[in-house]
Amino acid sequence: MTAAAPLPAIKAALPATFGLQTVLGLLGVLLAVLVAGVNEGVTRIALNDIRGAMFIGYDEGTWVTSLYAATSLTATAFAPWFAVTLSLRRFTLGAIATFIVLALLCPLAPNYPSFLILRALQGLAAGCLPPMLMTVALRFLPPGIKLYGLAGYALTATFAPSLGTPLAALWTEYFNWQWTFWQVITPCLVAMIAIAHGIPQDPLRLERFKAFNGRGVLLGAPAIGMLVTGLLQGNRLDWFESELITVLLLGGTAMLVLFMVNEWFTPVPFFKLQMLSNLNLSHALLTLGGVLVVLTATGSIPSAYLAQVHGYHPLQTAPMMLLVALPQLLVLPLLAALCNVRAVDCRWVLTVGLGLLSLHCFAATQMSPEWIREHFYGLQLLQVIGQPMAVLPLLMQATGGIAPADGPFASAWFNTVRGLASVIATGVLDALTTSRQHFHSNVLVDRLGNSPELAAQDTVASLAHRIHEQVVTLASIDLYYCMGWVAAGLLLLIPLMPSRVYPPQAPS
Repeated sequence: MTAAAPLPAIKAALPATFGLQTVLGLLGVLLAVLVAGVNEGVTRIALNDIRGAMFIGYDEGTWVTSLYAATSLTATAFAPWFAVTLSLRRFTLGAIATFIVLALLCPLAPNYPSFLILRALQGLAAGCLPPMLMTVALRFLPPGIKLYGLAGYALTATFAPSLGTPLAALWTEYFNWQWTFWQVITPCLVAMIAIAHGIPQDPLRLERFKAFNGRGVLLGAPAIGMLVTGLLQGNRLDWFESELITVLLLGGTAMLVLFMVNEWFTPVPFFKLQMLSNLNLSHALLTLGGVLVVLTATGSIPSAYLAQVHGYHPLQTAPMMLLVALPQLLVLPLLAALCNVRAVDCRWVLTVGLGLLSLHCFAATQMSPEWIREHFYGLQLLQVIGQPMAVLPLLMQATGGIAPADGPFASAWFNTVRGLASVIATGVLDALTTSRQHFHSNVLVDRLGNSPELAAQDTVASLAHRIHEQVVTLASIDLYYCMGWVAAGLLLLIPLMPSRVYPPQAPS
């Protein structure tokens, strides 16, 4: 009898019927999450303009992006618990309101330390939002259209990252650097109105604080923050040659292990480790991490190559990024409709998606210093189709068969892995790029030293430029080879781990 007591409160929180009001709330959360994701990309790409306006150097600028990423991922890990406790609508509206206020204040910061603090706090607010989108989609959408809600969530991995460059180009070229922060205010206000009208108000569950996992926060929050900061600052500080990076990475790893031990035994965990015994979930998390590493690379390699070899500005790179982003608005709903057909085995959809990403990477290894923006367009068509086919089946696989009570845990797992994979991808790509560029530079210089007649044909400046072009191109090819093999390797996991997951169906 006591176990049935909470049921009236839960029923009161659920919408009686699915309708326009629920759609409005879901779109509001989706808009807020997309804006938060785009905001991180815009400010990262426009960092040179921001540094110039605030009179800070390159090293100081790296801490702006590192601390934002660290606080954002930390908030993502713990947000689902607080959303259940404080109510989904209150928590989401509070996070968006905080995000808006900090966006307004960041460009007005009087000095670098205060700007850094504001930006770190904004990362906390932004990190609270992605888990809310998955929670809303899983909780409020009827089974027949639940995949369309997950397709909306997939936009955060396939659509939002590609908008950073075009928007950064817009604000820095035609307005001023402050708008890289202020651009979020209007869409976030619209999102708040939609959420306030569309998401039902749950009752407060403050009694959950009596069983609050304080030890988990004290172990997990520093662990995540230290690991993210170490990964993003590692390449600049030469990894384990730096005492700071050594402390951050080793200390963060030790605290993460203690955090996981605590989560296994605590009665009310933030992460339910026992869920990983579900092979579909564990495979989805592992594959998602690999897919996001590949997507991060395929999104950044062309931009970096064009900027370093041909001097492209963000405005010149924007059309290439929009070619990847905008079709997602059409491809993902069509793919959701396909996966919603019971006869379609989404393991094959995932196979095709990973195959296209692998083909994209291996085809790009044919690049040369003569390649310009237009040479990448054909390759990006493979990415346009491949990346949603690799992401949506994983969402379907991770959430299929999850009990409603485990929804917040699934959201915490999925969103934390998603954020951590992006950070790992950035750190790995930076390290690989530096290593391969040094290797190719040494090889080319040695060859010139052994063939002085080749060096005599050019001026010093011309020769240095040609070497630089070759080094950047060869390093980019190496990165594409690595990412192609990562995507191909993920294909091998498909027959080993998951069982077939069928689309959600309404109970008969």
